[in-house]
Formats: sequence, C-alpha cells, structure tokens
Amino acid sequence: MTTRRPRAEDFLELVERGRRGRLKLYIGFAAGVGKTFRMLEEAHALKARGVDVVLGFIETHGRPETEALVAGLEVVPRQRHTYRDVSVEELDVDAILARRPQVAIVDELAHTNLPVCRNRKRYQDVQELLAAGINVIGAFNVQHLESLNDLVERNTGVTVRETLPDSFLKSADQVVNLDLAVEDLHERLKAGKIYAPDKVPHALERFFTGDNLSTLRELALREVAESLDRATTGKQARAGEDPSQKGGAWGRVLVALSSHPPRAATLLRRGSRMAGRLNTDWFVVYVETPGEAPHLIDAEAQRHLLTNIEKAKELGAEVVRLRAKDPVAALLDFGRSHGVGHIIIGRSNQAKWRQRLGLTADARLLREGDGFDIHVVSFEPLSEEKRS
Repeated sequence: MTTRRPRAEDFLELVERGRRGRLKLYIGFAAGVGKTFRMLEEAHALKARGVDVVLGFIETHGRPETEALVAGLEVVPRQRHTYRDVSVEELDVDAILARRPQVAIVDELAHTNLPVCRNRKRYQDVQELLAAGINVIGAFNVQHLESLNDLVERNTGVTVRETLPDSFLKSADQVVNLDLAVEDLHERLKAGKIYAPDKVPHALERFFTGDNLSTLRELALREVAESLDRATTGKQARAGEDPSQKGGAWGRVLVALSSHPPRAATLLRRGSRMAGRLNTDWFVVYVETPGEAPHLIDAEAQRHLLTNIEKAKELGAEVVRLRAKDPVAALLDFGRSHGVGHIIIGRSNQAKWRQRLGLTADARLLREGDGFDIHVVSFEPLSEEKRS
C-alpha cells in the first residue's frame, strides 16, 4: 500500500470546506413587495460578475415579470416526493451540496417541509448549506418571525402557522428590507400582479386590508432597524468597545419557566422580543423543585417542558435548568450572578387567598427582586392556550 504525499491544495480544500457560508436575507411585510424579483435581479448581477450562482428554490407564483427573470440562470432541479398520494416538490439539499455553487438562492424560508424530508423546515435546509460553506440569499415575510406570532395575530386577526426562529434572522450577515407604500401594494394586487384576479377580492377583505398592511410594514421596518443595531453593536464588541456605554445592553433578560406553564410560547416570544430590542443575551430558566423531579411529573408535563425548551433554543435563548427547593430564591440568585436586568414571568393563577398573602411566585419576585425590572405577563383568554 502506497501513501500519497499530501499536496498544499489538499489542505487548502479542507480550509475552504471549513468556512461557513454567508447569509443575506430579504424581508418584506407581505406577498408582492418584490422579494423574489429582487433576489433574481441580484442573481443576474452576480452571474455577470463571474460568480457561480444557482437557483435552489424559487417560487414565482405564476407572475410573468418574475418568471422572465428565471431565464438565463441555472436552476437546481427540485426533489419530488409523493406524500399521501400527492406529488410535492421540495428543495433538493443534496443536489445543491453536490453542485457546490458559490451562491444559492432560496425562497420562502419559513416553509414547512414534508415529513419525509430530513429537515423539518426550509430554513434548516439553508443552515445545512451554510455549514457546508455555500453562501445563501433568501427571503421571507416579517409575519413569519416566531417572536411576532402573538403580536401579528392580536393586531391583524390572522394566525400565521409557518414560522422561523428569530435566531435565524440574527445569524444573517446582511438584512435588506423591501419597503413599499401600502397604496402601491394595493394597486399591484388589483392589477393581478400578486394573485389571480378571482382571489383579489378575498385578499383585500382579509389579509390585505390597509390596517393589516400598515401594521406589518411597521413591524418589518422596526425589525430591520433592530438587526442593523445588533450588527453595529457586534462590530463595536469586536473592536473592543463597550456597547453598553452607547445605550446598547441594559441588562440581560431572564424568562422564568415552570414545568407546564399554560402560555409558555407567549412568555418565550416576549423574552425574545425584549432581548432583541435591548440587543442583549437572554436566558430561559427552569427551576426543578424536589416535587418536580423527572420521575415525579407526568408524561404530558414532561413532554410540554421538552417542547418549550426546544422552542426557547430556537428563539436564541440559553436554557438553564436549576435544582432548588425555593424557585424564587434560585431565580434571583441566578439573575444577580449573570447580569440579568429583566425578569419575565406569567401571572400566577393560584388561589386568591395565596395572592392576598403574597405567597405566589410573582408576588414574591416583586417583593424580593430589588435591582430587577420584573415583568408580569397577563394573558387574555385566547385560543393560543391550546397552541402553547
């Protein structure tokens, strides 16, 4: 057996393979603002400069202007699956990895893949491409951000089923907001440039009302502004500056989680939003009391706890599990030792006599939590409880 002498090119290939790809995101506030169109324009511009770019997954929705821009660009064939007797096409991750372009264009990142796919969501497909060193340009609408789910439903009356975590947005190297006046978007809709003519009246009455679009537009503008602020703070930190001296971090955020809170998703989204606005780290802390040891709580509570922990990680939190007899003391000790400035808890639903005596966790935190801003979240009787 002969051993080939390693070449310099072999090591260079390993170095190149180890470099993580860059992520650029286009964010819009509704369908039709031009996300896919702009990505295709950028793909043509990159190709003209000699960049090896492919279309991994583009959804034109039958719009002639968008379809015309696909011409002249290399399209990686989609992977076809048959699921429940229906043929469905998904992003072919393996084909893109084998093709190994410099840049891949991937649309509709909040999409949920078929159960037969190895990744549950399309943004996870993108994370796999990035880990392999492939740069990705992608797009999604702001209402698909997980932390905005409650806010969007409360303000628009629309429940968004497909979401992606804020941590994915925070991982982007560049974020571009595609803004458009609500009136101009309405004109595009009425002209048949977004949906087929027969779907326009329903869209105008439901999701595309003026109030809904104005709310979503404001959210998109705010989200991109905050992402730019995070990027600036990150640069300051790398340069050795203290961002807190420039109004950046105002203390970390802690969300207190019990084994089976009725509205865990709302608490986690609130924590993610607050940490994002303050441009700081956040924790989700679960205190396991002697009575809540894994072998003592039922299977349903255990399942909910694991689901909530996974959701917290998706939203970018550091999850901490403590063991203590007194949850309140444990939370306060952890907060003081980890630079926490804000503690978020759900309002206790315990008996009124316990509340009057100040025996509930929220009452004790308010009484004993000197030095912290305590945020007690009240919940309206919404259907969200069933989803949390």
